[in-house]
Amino acid sequence: MTDHEAAPTHPDRRLNTKEAAELLGVKPETVYAYVSRGQLSSRREPGGRGSTFDAKEVAALARRNRREPSGSSAIGGELSVRTRITLIDKDRYFFRGVDATELAARHSYEEIAEWLWTGRLRFGVTFAAPDASVAVARRAVDALPQHSGPTDRLRVATIAAATADPLRFDLSQDAVLGTARTLIPTLVAALPPLRRDHRDEGPLARRLWGRLTGRAPDAASVRVLDTALGLLIDHDLAASTLAVRVAASARAHPYAAVSAGLGVLEGPLHGAASGLAHRLLLDVLDQGSAAPVVADELRAGRRIPGLGHRLYPGEDPRARALFALLEEVPDAAPALAAAHDVVATTARHAPLHANVDLALAVLTVSSGMPASAGETVFAVARTAGWIAHALEEYEERPLRMRPSGRYVGARPPQPLPR
Repeated sequence: MTDHEAAPTHPDRRLNTKEAAELLGVKPETVYAYVSRGQLSSRREPGGRGSTFDAKEVAALARRNRREPSGSSAIGGELSVRTRITLIDKDRYFFRGVDATELAARHSYEEIAEWLWTGRLRFGVTFAAPDASVAVARRAVDALPQHSGPTDRLRVATIAAATADPLRFDLSQDAVLGTARTLIPTLVAALPPLRRDHRDEGPLARRLWGRLTGRAPDAASVRVLDTALGLLIDHDLAASTLAVRVAASARAHPYAAVSAGLGVLEGPLHGAASGLAHRLLLDVLDQGSAAPVVADELRAGRRIPGLGHRLYPGEDPRARALFALLEEVPDAAPALAAAHDVVATTARHAPLHANVDLALAVLTVSSGMPASAGETVFAVARTAGWIAHALEEYEERPLRMRPSGRYVGARPPQPLPR
């Protein structure tokens, strides 16, 4: 029996505060902290002087605490965080246990977001942005230099929207869900439209389309965009998602948590990767063959963008799903052929498969979108996943996402610098 392991109790009896604290190996005030965070429920008995606790619930919490004393653990030298949102396993990935590609094939981005947030599907749900939030976000975005990138605009829009929300510090589930349902459409509405006749109505994918290209939307292409949003909504603990969870662990409000994710997303190895694949496809279309383009990339010592993924030995399931839909878009045929040419050419030297960045590049190239459009799609999509992770982290012990540094500098005491 460990130091913090009390003797077994009858599962149907209720424990007083002292007994619960002994079983958990904590002080009595910590028991009430568990209650305030929703990790433990309490009940005040009629005529009783204190709260009582379900013995089975306390025992389960004690087992979790012994197994993961810091709320996280290291597996293979990497940080591991307990989550119920996304599982990646054997070239497939799942949202709350359901195949993510099947969800994206059958449901809209907004419906999948609701599933991630609540575990329930709301058929036909659409997100609406408050006029006041959109107005302040647009003013902030319009004030940026013209060369500002999409992540710059979205980050500024997020901060501006936060200033218009006096309830942003309310971290209750209902309040955070309300923020999520208005923040995402606000981000889309804050981006400048590329068509004069564009109207902000209908599903989010259709509203986003008019901010990515000046071409008129067609049903097949908008369906690909909506599916891309659904597929990209979450992907376990990617770098940006980890940043969001760190912010949420410090109890930053959801706008600040999303802003932390956007800051990390801008890196070329994360959200901006599809832009590199976009330019690659344009070069292949210009040259008429992938061979000289791939050769130039390798000669320069660069990896071929849009190929390979550390979590998938085979083809990225998100790429596979998007390629299948792009086959139904006539305008996508040239870019799709260029993408397949890149994969086939590279396969002569390395067994790399297409990833979602290459599939997203086919969509952006064939739809007349700029190279940065994929980054915008990625950021808007992932915002819903970040909110799901923030909600989950708000239920955990505060500041648990604080690793200890391993100091490797000069040993003290050192003389004062001169």
